[in-house]
Amino acid sequence: MHIQCLQVGEIGTNCYLVRDEASHEAAVIDPGGEPERIIAALEKTGCVPGAVFLTHGHYDHTGGVEGLMAKWPEMPVYLNSRDFPGDAPYLRRLFPPIPGTRNYGEGDVFTVGGLKVSVMETPGHSEGSVTLRCGDVLFCGDTLFAGSCGRTDFPGGDIAKILASLKRLGELEGDLTVYPGHMEPSTLERERRTNPYLRRALAGGACL
Repeated sequence: MHIQCLQVGEIGTNCYLVRDEASHEAAVIDPGGEPERIIAALEKTGCVPGAVFLTHGHYDHTGGVEGLMAKWPEMPVYLNSRDFPGDAPYLRRLFPPIPGTRNYGEGDVFTVGGLKVSVMETPGHSEGSVTLRCGDVLFCGDTLFAGSCGRTDFPGGDIAKILASLKRLGELEGDLTVYPGHMEPSTLERERRTNPYLRRALAGGACL
């Protein structure tokens, strides 16, 4: 497994290209913008995308999907249905509609080449936020950051739920690598020791 990070879009969202070089297939996680850069990066490696996985439905994580689907129209795109847009205009700005998106959720497992991607529902930043596990790596979207966690003041955000999600992640066995939706990667053990939000969640804290 080879992981390449591209910071894309207007606020530098981390888009991850997770490649299985034996099969020349890749999983694309959170293509938040600049689809031409993502396509070029994939073509440079000789890999084709087997699927797009969205950790949640916010525009800064989904903005490049349309361009990728124009290039690879048969490619499946997965998003938890709790983050499908509502009818209110402000919701459609935050959660822009993506035609053809497939629902996924807790316990689902997908194979892309030799990669196995499993889904954990980790709501709090949004109702439909998920964490994706591939081997000893967690792609946490905007649930867990290095030293912080996602904000909960957007529609669908919930402080109690993100604490429960952080607790769940913190209780996973082993020192897994954490790849967040923004900023630098970390490790789960480092976050258990130093992240005040994760430490509060593990201690049973009720608020942030």
